[in-house]
Amino acid sequence: MQTQILIIDGQGGQLGSQIIKELLTACPGVHITAVGTNTVATAAMRKAGASAAATGENPVIVACRKADIIIGPIGIVIADALLGEVTPAMALAVGQAQALRVLIPMNKCENLVAGVGNLSTSVLIQDTVSKVSQFLSNSC
Repeated sequence: MQTQILIIDGQGGQLGSQIIKELLTACPGVHITAVGTNTVATAAMRKAGASAAATGENPVIVACRKADIIIGPIGIVIADALLGEVTPAMALAVGQAQALRVLIPMNKCENLVAGVGNLSTSVLIQDTVSKVSQFLSNSC
């Protein structure tokens, strides 16, 4: 059975798009479902190469039930994060999922992660892809 990777992003979907592109390069053929908190984010991630895409609260909840790996900015586990785009139900679904969560420590939107320096987005994305590739070591 193929590993189900879920990427959740909001706002413009740029972080999710970059992760999708890097994952598809590192692990060709991997199945990625992208769920945006808004249609702009979803469209950007779909364009980046996601296998499937949807928008909104219920798709996040349903996709979290099926995911083996969930990737996104740390705000996806914080209700009202990403300028209010993450609903309490979304944060709960991500937090309760039986998946490996790879949370990217974006120090934005009133959430600061102690112990994390001001790393560039590209460094954070490379670390994310490295962690996922390591998890999928038999697939990449």
